[in-house]
Amino acid sequence: MVTSYTYGQNTVDLVGLAQQNGYTLENRSLTVLADGSNPGVRLEEKQNSKEGVAWLPALSFSEGTIEMDIRGKDVLQRSFVGIAFHGSGERNYDAIYFRPFNFRAADPVRHSHAVQYIALPTYDWPVLRKDFPDQYEQPIEPAPDPNAWFHARIVVEKDTVSVFVNGNAKPSLVVKKLNNRRDGKIGLWVGAGSGGDFANLKISPRTP
Repeated sequence: MVTSYTYGQNTVDLVGLAQQNGYTLENRSLTVLADGSNPGVRLEEKQNSKEGVAWLPALSFSEGTIEMDIRGKDVLQRSFVGIAFHGSGERNYDAIYFRPFNFRAADPVRHSHAVQYIALPTYDWPVLRKDFPDQYEQPIEPAPDPNAWFHARIVVEKDTVSVFVNGNAKPSLVVKKLNNRRDGKIGLWVGAGSGGDFANLKISPRTP
């Protein structure tokens, strides 16, 4: 029985969940961080693989705020890190994710691809970039250190998703949801071939 998921206090004991095998893992292994930088967990990098998710137990999230500290790395096309929500199965979820290797890219096109919204299975990033250019991915200003922890706050309100980074009052991304899902699971997310670190997760559901 998983007892460390303190959702009622708006916090999640990520380390305790890992020690109790409390995650449902897709396409990745998960370990407790050992570098002392933060009390968190790591989804291990897995080459030649599709997306990976560590789903949290016993929660159906609808509207509210998800915030946490995330760390990727500044290696081109090797670091995609974020949060999945409204999940109901493999490749059936919404997600907000970050490309740290683009945070401070000198190329303005790459720089504009720092934070991304997707709604699988229909709206993955290639479809959105082709059919809705510059609507579902944006730069982050000021740009975080691509090799350091950064703080992400994701606000889900009915049909709108807003993303705030490192305490900025102005959102880095505001989008309209691209499906009719209204609730579902929350998971730690990494992109194809990528790994990432996660800590200090807080979930604040909107109260009626």
